[in-house]
Amino acid sequence: MGTDLMGQARTGTGKTLAFGISILQRALLEGDEGYDELEMPPGKPQALVMCPTRELALQVSKDLQVASTVRKVRVLTVYGGVGYEPQLEALEKGVDVVVGTPGRLKDLADRGNLDLSWLRMLVLDEADEMLDLGFLPDVERLIAMAPADRQMLMFSATMPSAIVGLARAHMHQPINVRAEGHDAQATVPDTTQFVYQSHNLDKPEIIARILQSRDVDKVMVFCKTKRAAQRLSDDLEDRGFAAASIHGDLNQAMREKALKKFRAGEVKVLVATDVAARGIDVTGVSHVVNHECPEDAKTYVHRIGRTGRAGAKGVAVTLVDWADIVRWKVINKALELDFDDPVETYSTSPNLYSDLDIPEGTKGKLAGAVPKDRPKRDDRDGGRGGRGGRDGGRGGRRSEEREDGRERPREERKERPKRSRRRLKNGEPLAEGEQATTPSTGQPASEQATGDKAAGEGASKPRRRRRSRGGRGRGTGEGGGEQSQAPSTEA
Repeated sequence: MGTDLMGQARTGTGKTLAFGISILQRALLEGDEGYDELEMPPGKPQALVMCPTRELALQVSKDLQVASTVRKVRVLTVYGGVGYEPQLEALEKGVDVVVGTPGRLKDLADRGNLDLSWLRMLVLDEADEMLDLGFLPDVERLIAMAPADRQMLMFSATMPSAIVGLARAHMHQPINVRAEGHDAQATVPDTTQFVYQSHNLDKPEIIARILQSRDVDKVMVFCKTKRAAQRLSDDLEDRGFAAASIHGDLNQAMREKALKKFRAGEVKVLVATDVAARGIDVTGVSHVVNHECPEDAKTYVHRIGRTGRAGAKGVAVTLVDWADIVRWKVINKALELDFDDPVETYSTSPNLYSDLDIPEGTKGKLAGAVPKDRPKRDDRDGGRGGRGGRDGGRGGRRSEEREDGRERPREERKERPKRSRRRLKNGEPLAEGEQATTPSTGQPASEQATGDKAAGEGASKPRRRRRSRGGRGRGTGEGGGEQSQAPSTEA
């Protein structure tokens, strides 16, 4: 069936076509030599490609469809965030290659809609990222559903120990192919890197100036959190730049729409979390900006790998906070870079203009930019009202009313209807001035309630015990008896 293989190469060197061409060439279609000798039922998948993210799965599927215009191989993309019905209909009609994310693939396989027992090739793309995202149990489950004699290919830019362990457990005498020398750098040499130490509040100004450099085309900005990505995207839009965002809080349709606009050039700036740092290939990305210091060296390599792809030139800028200096030094040492002490840089620093070829006098806001009206967002509770309920508290409606410096006019309350109360006596309404009496005593209810209350207080009050001068006996109490005295004895 073929030899198992582990492929390692720097990002942007064409790993997708390395396994894509092999899949298309080995797929047997109707009319090919040897197709009639297959024992598999028609329409069952012959190859499976697992990807860590939806965007990467869509990109790999699109590349395979373009490459199979002559062979006419049926390729299906399977991922979460969309309905099951189109994917189920395609599986019923029959497919040759399935590309998807482990979660949805496992769901369809457990339901019996995806039959993996006839696979001839199994590919793990960006395998280390799938392990980092917690897909290892699903990946091992899917591998167990495939035949034992299938060919397994594993591709990634980095090969940590967990990947080596997975290969030893599920691959048969694999060949390890590395597309560069052992002394080669992990980063692409065609990417020019800059690292600046900057303040967090000044980063939007710095990024806005980078977007106006002379050789800028498309720019990808990576943020650590989803809210930071959305906030920076909104800020750049208010400054007049065509920006969009991709992060986990957006549904799949909005993420695909933003990426489609970025590919088409309708949007020049894409602000994203690490969901777009793996395998996404967009033509014309000239600059990559790290809004914060990446978590580790591997994340840094994959982020800046979005530029300088396929032999093109690129620029990578990393903005490091004071608190992240130690982390950056670890990354710098691991990748053997020359930025051990980043230069303290602000939006008005001359070295920023000279390094990135920014015209003199560039400001952080385009002329004629008008901020857009959008609902207020609260960084801590997502704008859901926070503490204090719907109308009050942090992030609620009242706080939004005061943010613009003025109170909105309050709506007048409608008058409530007056409540009519009637006193009844034996089921009949009382006449005006008459008081209700209790059936047992015949006293007015108000008087009996007052008396009962006083009696209850008297009953609950403990009796005070009084002692005589001799220490015995009781004083004259309620009974009216005389005080008893102890007899005295004389010596």
